[in-house]
Amino acid sequence: MDRNPSPPPPGRNKEEEEVAGGDCIGSTVYSKHWLFGVLSGLIQIVSPENTKSSSDDEEQQMELDEEMENEICRVWDMSMDEDVALFLQEFNAPDIFMGVLAKSKCPRLREICVGILGNMACFQEICVSISSDENLGQVLLHCLYDSDPPTLLETSRLLLTCLSQAEVASVWVERIREHPAIYDSICFIMSSSTNVDLLVKVGEVVDKLFDLDEKLMLEWVRNGASQPLDQPQEESEEQPVFRLVPCILEAAKQVRSENPEWLDVYMHILQLLTTVDDGIQAIVHCPDTGKDIWNLLFDLVCHEFCQSDDPPIILQEQKTVLASVFSVLSAIYASQTEQEYLKIEKDLPLIDSLIRVLQNVEQCQKKPEKLAESNTDETKKTDLTQDDFHLKILKDILCEFLSNIFQALTKETVAQGVKEGQLSKQKCSSAFQNLLPFYSPVVEDFIKILHEVDKALADDLEKSFPGLKVQT
Repeated sequence: MDRNPSPPPPGRNKEEEEVAGGDCIGSTVYSKHWLFGVLSGLIQIVSPENTKSSSDDEEQQMELDEEMENEICRVWDMSMDEDVALFLQEFNAPDIFMGVLAKSKCPRLREICVGILGNMACFQEICVSISSDENLGQVLLHCLYDSDPPTLLETSRLLLTCLSQAEVASVWVERIREHPAIYDSICFIMSSSTNVDLLVKVGEVVDKLFDLDEKLMLEWVRNGASQPLDQPQEESEEQPVFRLVPCILEAAKQVRSENPEWLDVYMHILQLLTTVDDGIQAIVHCPDTGKDIWNLLFDLVCHEFCQSDDPPIILQEQKTVLASVFSVLSAIYASQTEQEYLKIEKDLPLIDSLIRVLQNVEQCQKKPEKLAESNTDETKKTDLTQDDFHLKILKDILCEFLSNIFQALTKETVAQGVKEGQLSKQKCSSAFQNLLPFYSPVVEDFIKILHEVDKALADDLEKSFPGLKVQT
């Protein structure tokens, strides 16, 4: 079996070395001659003579010859090298791969071809070339309708790479907008796949699309909205009507079941949806979906992330996902929908979680200050600044949410919170330290209610925060 040639063994004469050197791709030891042979083999696979097979040969077309698979997999590995990627581009390999994708029924071969293109697209010059080829663009988008998870994974990886290149991102956004069926395909994957690697990668594509183009996000949010949200779909031969938010929720549940740390991308998608009114309505307008999302996020912050037995530094790993989760919870809570699950007496543990995370933010913000005094390395200083920036965003979200909850507290709820420990002196002090001075009226109103519930506790807190002007 042919293989990638090793570097020339010692003992060759000068003429042999010059010949071998001329066969190398760039500064690598990979052979041009060998690579030409593999690509020629690919051309043969999709040649008209081989594609005009009878139906009896269809099963055979689904299989990939073991030797060819090994060789094309080597090309896949090699394509991570820029010299090889540029050589493939020069040899018009993308056109060959496009022919394979358009004609081949072999899932493994299709996966490898998209994977090679994905590696090549990591280099800007090639990414621009691939993106500017309209025919190749159409073929690649059609790969999103594939039923093979590995091919879908590689297609999503390629799309994410292209969407991350500022020079060509808008080209792909427009192409996706022009293909409404892509919405259905992505929703189908999110709602039905159990392949967590695929779900995370598809989530990253959706997240990037929404981050790049709010108009596309709104179009996708509104898709399926013509059907009443509380009306079950009738059994028919028609395609199911996908609604974006329930599909995101199903994907998030599946990802969580395998590893909650991978939830970041789906939480950020939900956060992006809450930045537009239609997105909020899509979440809360359907009672079951709104309740399920609230319960999932509530469970994450009360029982999964940043727990009382975790060290405060865990917040550095979880700060972005927590910012998204609390932002979505806050948006749902502020939507003023009269839903049973939003009654705060049922959600007192949420106050406990908010205060606990605020305490950890405080601890994490103290440590970088000490490190910065003794650290002269500019890169590490920049990292500390970034950490501090993300912690500040999280703190702002937490304080706004906590202030909204405090405004809704009744005498009965405060009494319950004091009794159960969510509103102890220590926790109230931590809350006040973060809420003051920006939310002074909220804190003062809370103290008034607390005077009626536990006068001694209220007096203690007033002594600790003499700046409060509480009229009792």
